[in-house]
Amino acid sequence: MGAKGEETRARLIAATRALIEAQGYFGTGLNQVLAESGAPRGSLYFHFPAGKDQLVTAALTEAGLEISGLIDSFARDKLSAGVIVRRLLDAFGDRMEGSGYTKGCPIATVALEVAGGNEELRKACAEAYDNWQQALAAQLVAEGRTPEAADVAAGAVLAQFEGALLLARVRHSRTPLDQAARATQLLLTTS
Repeated sequence: MGAKGEETRARLIAATRALIEAQGYFGTGLNQVLAESGAPRGSLYFHFPAGKDQLVTAALTEAGLEISGLIDSFARDKLSAGVIVRRLLDAFGDRMEGSGYTKGCPIATVALEVAGGNEELRKACAEAYDNWQQALAAQLVAEGRTPEAADVAAGAVLAQFEGALLLARVRHSRTPLDQAARATQLLLTTS
């Protein structure tokens, strides 16, 4: 595939990411993706012959990898797990405010809609969350926790993080993110 084909594929994925995060899986149609991306219809089916689920899976995978990469880059900068979580919450809070609270977690909107009925998309969501938890657990192991304790703490932090994002989006307030950051500091200093 040439550079133009890669660019078209990237535009389709970027448009899908933005739309599904704000509107969810069911609220996003392929015609809307095409309009937002500026891609021709034939390109959609060339790059994603299996249709919408394949496109949404690619969008979820890319979003998940982006966050995992962010966690890894913070860890390479020698930031503590607590600081990493705080920076992530700040970044997500900035995105939420900037979007008028239409955006939150790039995975959660779809996860809540399809977890019970679409195995392909459920797996893509689960993989993203698993990667985030593993990246955070790796940082906690580097800070001296056992792998088991690190996994439990990372799972608790991830659950708190996702809950805070949901509450912040619903309330149109950063307060849940600030509370989650403080609670995370307590959790990670006492576990």
